[in-house]
Amino acid sequence: MKLVIQGKNIEITDSIRSYVRQKVEKAVQHFQTMTMEVDVHLSVARNPRISPKQTAEVTIYMNGAVVRAEESSENLYASIDLVADKITRQLKKYKEKRKTHTSIKAAAALGEEVLETVPDVSDVSDVLNNRTPELPAEVVRTKYFAMPPMTVEQALEQLELVGHDFYVFRNIETNEINVIYERNHGGFGVIQPRNTSTNGTNGHHTNGNSAGALKSSVNVS
Repeated sequence: MKLVIQGKNIEITDSIRSYVRQKVEKAVQHFQTMTMEVDVHLSVARNPRISPKQTAEVTIYMNGAVVRAEESSENLYASIDLVADKITRQLKKYKEKRKTHTSIKAAAALGEEVLETVPDVSDVSDVLNNRTPELPAEVVRTKYFAMPPMTVEQALEQLELVGHDFYVFRNIETNEINVIYERNHGGFGVIQPRNTSTNGTNGHHTNGNSAGALKSSVNVS
């Protein structure tokens, strides 16, 4: 298992590195055969208005899955403890789903209308939490990861594992890049690129699947 530890506004000492390794190895002890890499990012906020200040973020790259957790406190070691506990819970949840999960059962367990149609551009603002879109002054971080084709149901599972508001994936049915996201008003939406079936116009299209879940698409120019 490859362990990468990075720090921002903090020196990664031997004691910190040893503590992180101990906690991470304990968290993934039952998943080491399927764990390819663990990235740990430790940071300390210099802005006095930010509280809590010390953050530990862990991202685990597994065979066909990514598990992520982040915790903050006023003590770095406490943050490491918290994020290790959270990762342990996430991995247990992932293991349980692997035992019982099928695409139909997963959709049914979340309700027949888990994936709801995105009717117009205003609905996409849910992704931005109703904030006006703003580009950052600069790109502060770049991440690369494998993108094997997966079903919408598998992407929904990944969305829950990484703890983000959205998840980018390659749709196994179309081999195109899609985005699944959590809507503020409940349920989930799927953003898909425009295709010829939409006659070149923006809009939405609703299909029923075998689980009764509603898939959605919004055309992206």
